[in-house]
Amino acid sequence: MTLDPNEDTEWNDILRRKGIIPEKEKEQEITEDQIVNLLENTIDEKTGRDCNNLEKKTLDELDELEDEEDERVLEEYRRKRIAEMKELANKCKYGEVREISAEDYVKEVNNAGEDVWVVLYLYKSGIPLCTLVNQHLASLARKFPATKFLKSISTTCIPNWPDSNLPTIFIYHEGNMVKQIIGPLEFRGMKLSEAELEWMLGQTEAISTKIKEDPRPKINDVLFSSLKNGNDLDDDNDW
Repeated sequence: MTLDPNEDTEWNDILRRKGIIPEKEKEQEITEDQIVNLLENTIDEKTGRDCNNLEKKTLDELDELEDEEDERVLEEYRRKRIAEMKELANKCKYGEVREISAEDYVKEVNNAGEDVWVVLYLYKSGIPLCTLVNQHLASLARKFPATKFLKSISTTCIPNWPDSNLPTIFIYHEGNMVKQIIGPLEFRGMKLSEAELEWMLGQTEAISTKIKEDPRPKINDVLFSSLKNGNDLDDDNDW
């Protein structure tokens, strides 16, 4: 019978105490550092395999992944552009100066809608300045179709509105009056240009004009132009 010195028996314990057989070999203890190193090696090994797989997948399917991402971005951009175009189409739905009566006033002006600018023009036939303003407004209505341009015979819209107040423009935003332009003096008379009227309306943001400064020539410019275009003075005149 072969004696196993590492066997856990009472007889072996006696022999070990007598020094006849060597002490039992101790099992090697695993330190904390060894456990940490083992875990790190395992993680590194697994991560390395995953990275290799990802690299292979990226190389093989890169074009497909890029195409999918491009399609997603383009589709998102397309949806946004369609929404913007629909919003713009909803706003740019006027484009003309429409005639209204007193019965239409509440619906067309007070209840025009959210973020709607309304330019209401009061006039009478036979007044030259009214005819001029009407021509300018017709052009501006086409140029700024997001703004609602309306017109009405003055006494039809407002009974007893004096002719001395004509032409008249009332500007509204969301049903609230923002500005009034009343009478020939405020309209600058028969020399009123379309650019001037556009600038005047743009002061309230009723239209999105790019004209940020009053286009009417300054007094100094007018005087200089008059002197420049005046009759030539005789050479003998002594200044």
